[in-house]
Amino acid sequence: MSDDLAIVAEKLDALDELAPRRAEFVLDDVVYLDGNSLGALPAAVPGRVADVVRRQWGELRIRSWEESGWWTAPERIGDRIAPLVGAAPGQIVVGDSTSVNVFKALVGAVRMAGEGRDEVLVDATTFPTDGYIAESAARMTGRTLRPVAPADVPDALGERTAAVLLNHVDYRTGRLHDLPGLTAAVREAGAIAVWDLCHSAGALPVGLDEHGVDLAVGCTYKYLNGGPGSPAYLYVRRELQDRFDSPLPGWNSHAEPFGMRGEYEAAPGALRGRVGTPDILSMLALEAALEVWDGVSVEAVRTKSLALTDFFLQCVAAYVPQGRVECVTPLPHEERGSQIALRCADAGDVMKRLIERGVVGDFRAPDVLRFGFTPLYVGFADVERAARVLGETLA
Repeated sequence: MSDDLAIVAEKLDALDELAPRRAEFVLDDVVYLDGNSLGALPAAVPGRVADVVRRQWGELRIRSWEESGWWTAPERIGDRIAPLVGAAPGQIVVGDSTSVNVFKALVGAVRMAGEGRDEVLVDATTFPTDGYIAESAARMTGRTLRPVAPADVPDALGERTAAVLLNHVDYRTGRLHDLPGLTAAVREAGAIAVWDLCHSAGALPVGLDEHGVDLAVGCTYKYLNGGPGSPAYLYVRRELQDRFDSPLPGWNSHAEPFGMRGEYEAAPGALRGRVGTPDILSMLALEAALEVWDGVSVEAVRTKSLALTDFFLQCVAAYVPQGRVECVTPLPHEERGSQIALRCADAGDVMKRLIERGVVGDFRAPDVLRFGFTPLYVGFADVERAARVLGETLA
């Protein structure tokens, strides 16, 4: 059976139009299935960062704010990310962390919704930091916070709803939530939808403009391969930009940032999402990393992602002793992100043993093995090997 699946993997890799992209990353013989936590290093980044440090900072110094384009980096890099999430230019700025951008977006959403709406809904299965931020934002704005499962959001909406914070993909299970349908329901109720795209951007089509999403945030160090702690981004739909009232009105988002005026006047457009001085080193590393997307369609990435996860499940079924693991990721393609989560009683110890054998995924307490599939550099032979090693480890 292993020989048969290895042959299938070889044939699939030979037909893979994205296979050449693997050479654009720094990789070794490890099967790396943790790109949904930290993407691999694009090969162009070290040289670019060296130039930023040695020439732009070391030689040009303060002149680089203008001559090297440092000042415009947040919106310029935002426009590089825009097509990957289905947005037209001029709606995304890069900077700060995901948590900070969730705070900006959620408070901004509540302010746009108006005083008559006193309830905020939050994804009950959300990544913890989103929940923490939502609780604080609700408390600070005098709203009530109500956790709701994404599937139950339409029934929970009402005249009291100000804003709804949702994850596009569940970080534990890999479940893909219905962004078009839920966004439409939120807007129909007169509320503001805020989407966290951390586990979908760079892995599948998002369609922010197409589906009328109001506000969105996301990190860049997972499927976008921006590096550890690389800056996050904030999307504000063009029609809402004049109404977006950021709770963090820093000098970088001022209409005249160098006017040093005592009173605040918000800059036009998406620039309102900026706060303080941009983190240039990590931001320009991200800009270099995004070059691996040149000439790549998100639709092709999605097609390969589904093929990889399907093949992984096929290999797991063939190699892993029956009853040893349970897949908690939905099987229908329309409900699946770009990861597979397997429930396993001794998952923490199993993942340690997998890593020792050169298969890197991650563990989520209490009992989940999580495997992320980054189509730009993961191949079908990687998938077959990972499932085979998992089967041998659990035998």
